[in-house]
Parts: sequence; C-alpha cells; structure tokens
Amino acid sequence: MPDNAFDVLILIARPAAGKSEIIHFLKQTPPDERVRRFHIGPFVEIDDFPMLWAWFEEDDILERLGYPRLHSTPDYYFRDPILWHVLIERISLEYEKLLRRQPDFHDEHTALIEFSRGMGEAGGYREAFGHLSDELLRRAGVMYVDVSYEESLRKNRARYDPDQPDSILHHALTDEKMERLYREDDFAQFSAADPHWLAVKGRRVPYVIFENHDDVTTAVRSGGDLAPLARRLEERLGALWELYRTR
Repeated sequence: MPDNAFDVLILIARPAAGKSEIIHFLKQTPPDERVRRFHIGPFVEIDDFPMLWAWFEEDDILERLGYPRLHSTPDYYFRDPILWHVLIERISLEYEKLLRRQPDFHDEHTALIEFSRGMGEAGGYREAFGHLSDELLRRAGVMYVDVSYEESLRKNRARYDPDQPDSILHHALTDEKMERLYREDDFAQFSAADPHWLAVKGRRVPYVIFENHDDVTTAVRSGGDLAPLARRLEERLGALWELYRTR
C-alpha cells in the first residue's frame, strides 16, 4: 500500500445518508489524487447489500417453485435476526478470501467496507463490529456519516428508482421498514467513551464523523457542485489518517 493510504476503510451510516454517493465520488476521482487527498488507493468494495438482495431474490425463486423461503418473509424481513450478523461475518469472509487470493493486496489496494445497522432487530453497530474479524479490525479506520433519522428517511424516498431496485445508488426501503429497522441508531453510544477510538474486542479502532446534515453528497447523483463534498471528505479522511497511522 502507498505509505499514505488506508488498508481498510469502513464506511457506515443510516440508509441513504451518503455512503454510496461518497464511494461513487471516490471511483470518479483520479487514482493519484484519491491517494493524495483521501488516503485511498485502488479499492475493492465489500458491501452487504448485494448479499442481502441475493437472499431476497433466491427466496422469491423458491416461493415461485412452491418451496419455503429460506431467509426472508414474503414482505422481506429476515426470518431470524441472526442473519444480520451472518452478513457481517460474510463481509469478514469476503475480506479473508480477498487476502487469500492476493496476499500482497494491501501493497497496492484499499478494501472499502460499507454497511448500515439500526438498533431494531439488527442490534446496532456495537453488535455488528463484534462480528468483524480481528484481521479486518486490525487494519481498519472507520468513518460514520451522520444524518438524522428524518434526513435519512427523506433521502431514502428521494433516491428510489423502481426500475433499479437492486441498484446500490437507487435502492430504497419502505417507510415502515425505515421506522422499524433504522429509527434508532447506536453509534453515539458506541463511540461515547472516546472521541477518536472505538473499543472493539480489546482493540482500539480509529474513527471520524462526517457530518452530512446539509447534504453535500446528493450532488453526486444530481450533477451538482462536488467541491463541498471533496473539501469535507479531504478534511475528515485527513483527520482519520492522522489517527490511523499511530494505531
């Protein structure tokens, strides 16, 4: 890995808070500039949404063939809350396979991890981080994109495209699911003990908060001015880098 880039960046937030837009912006940034300004090398994404969506699609196929659904109810809730933790374990497994296939992966690359967890049946971020592997946590920095529940709900409605329900940028939840699964968020409690470090399984994992109440990320989808996003991202990831290199 270049001397000034993260091995692993974990990007977390409520749904529609701006995670996917940030990742899309980073994809469009020239590699040299991305390393210099944002400390992210050529990157591979590991996102649990495609895994979750595949379960829903498989269950629909099973139901159409006359068999019981395995993972979800017909209205797309998990049959057992443990599946939320299975998804986090899958993230760790995908990361493990990535390093197994390419042991020198971090000589050149960053792994970018993305997920959301509310305090409903999913159990929140404290529980989720407890299911990440030690190797992933050892190499990780965390950025939490902070928006209110009301802003998350508004943006979730705004981004929905019925022709692209499986799209990272355009998928959305119903209002009822947002209320049930994501109204409560435990990141403030999870991070309350220290302004810079999360305590996870005996480790200290550096973190920063990216404030997005003024919504600097929607410009990625709307074609607006990207300069405010770039400036804030540079400042926040710069602050995270200063912590990360002392971990």
